[in-house]
Amino acid sequence: MYRKLRNDELNRLSALEFKSAEKLPVAVVLDNVRSQHNIGSAFRTADSFLIEKVYLCGICAVPPTPEIHKSALGAEFSVEWEYFGKTSDAVTELKEKGYKIVSVEQSENSTWLQDIAPENGCKYALIFGNEVKGVQQEIVDMSDEVVEIPQYGTKHSLNISVSVGVVLWEYAKKLKIC
Repeated sequence: MYRKLRNDELNRLSALEFKSAEKLPVAVVLDNVRSQHNIGSAFRTADSFLIEKVYLCGICAVPPTPEIHKSALGAEFSVEWEYFGKTSDAVTELKEKGYKIVSVEQSENSTWLQDIAPENGCKYALIFGNEVKGVQQEIVDMSDEVVEIPQYGTKHSLNISVSVGVVLWEYAKKLKIC
């Protein structure tokens, strides 16, 4: 028999505890993501996996907005974030801070998600692109690695909010957080 747990039984961190908790050494970079619902979902997933920071770049909206909040459910207040007008400026800063830059994109010579081998002690910046155009080629060119989510159906891509969840789960699992 299974009984669904109440929210007060889930033992979740408070926003203050989240701020001081040890984070997964991963940053999420949103490259010109148009949908505020996708941005909010990225925040909520980042909160779920204790991600260090979300970088909003280009045409991304920034909190607080009702649309982001609707999907984020408050995660936009717990997860640190920063805005950059150009994604390349965010990537340059992350490289200077020692992050390995990983574009999540379909490309030649990409690494399939299940084959990634993240190293403990390394920091990763995972870049997710625009809903239609994906990660800009300029940003792919700046990347240390390109990771691709295998797909077998007729569609050419997953929704960005789904991609963020799938990729963060795999990194968290391989970095032994989950």
